[in-house]
Amino acid sequence: MEAIVNKYTFSEKLRAYFDLTKFRLSSTVVFSGAVGFIMGSAALNYGLLALFAVAAFLTTAAANIVNQIIEKDLDVLMKRTSSRPLPSGRLSINEAVIFGAICLLVSQFILAYFFNTKAMGIALLSFVLYGFVYTPLKRKGPIAVAVGALPGAFPPMIGWLAATNQFGLEPGILFAIQFFWQFPHFWAIAWVLDEDYKKAGFKLLPSSGGRDLNSAIQIMIYTVVLLPLCWVPFYLGMTGIHSAMFAMLLGVLFLVQTFHLMRRVDKKAALQLMFGSFIYLPFVQIAYLIDKL
Repeated sequence: MEAIVNKYTFSEKLRAYFDLTKFRLSSTVVFSGAVGFIMGSAALNYGLLALFAVAAFLTTAAANIVNQIIEKDLDVLMKRTSSRPLPSGRLSINEAVIFGAICLLVSQFILAYFFNTKAMGIALLSFVLYGFVYTPLKRKGPIAVAVGALPGAFPPMIGWLAATNQFGLEPGILFAIQFFWQFPHFWAIAWVLDEDYKKAGFKLLPSSGGRDLNSAIQIMIYTVVLLPLCWVPFYLGMTGIHSAMFAMLLGVLFLVQTFHLMRRVDKKAALQLMFGSFIYLPFVQIAYLIDKL
């Protein structure tokens, strides 16, 4: 393996390290974490926001690296993951371990030194749950989605904690919205990529029948929960009425897409739902920010 790794140029190695972070995925985590930080800040400090964004990115990158190390032999089997740095041989396991450890240590230092131990502790818990619990559970069954939804929903809570050093209903509702959103989001992705996932033995759809009406119904049920949740930030005084109404509108449109999936029960409808899920959360969070600012 080392002989294969050493044939790459310096720029190619840098690109491999960049790819190892799953930049696009990590950036979405940074955004949702920044939403929590901004909403929790009485007076926004852009320097601290930038530091928090760096810590959030590095924590997520470290978790993604653990995920890729554990799934290296499985990633080879799937078309969408076979070109990742580890299965393709662009990086060795040792290089990934060292890089991941550096990312985690730096992120933990930033959170502890510039912010507080609450934010640091939840970030560390998120790393452990995603890397060492969710990842191996993906081959066991849909319980992996519920476990993975925990670290997936922590970013806005971590952001709030970093800004305030206080737990409460406010970070709790930010967590809850992102937690329940992840079920239709991940199950839509699992529906679209079902053939590829089966090659690696991943079992993520909620129904034992896979891409069937039962799975579509369960996706719909979790989407319904988002409708009342989107109003809670308004009732807690975190945002205004306009963002609540906008979130409700997006939630209804999101729900309509689940009904379409229930009617069609096909990959095309799941793909539409997947894109709808990518739109729903960031637009709702942007609306909350606009109302606050």
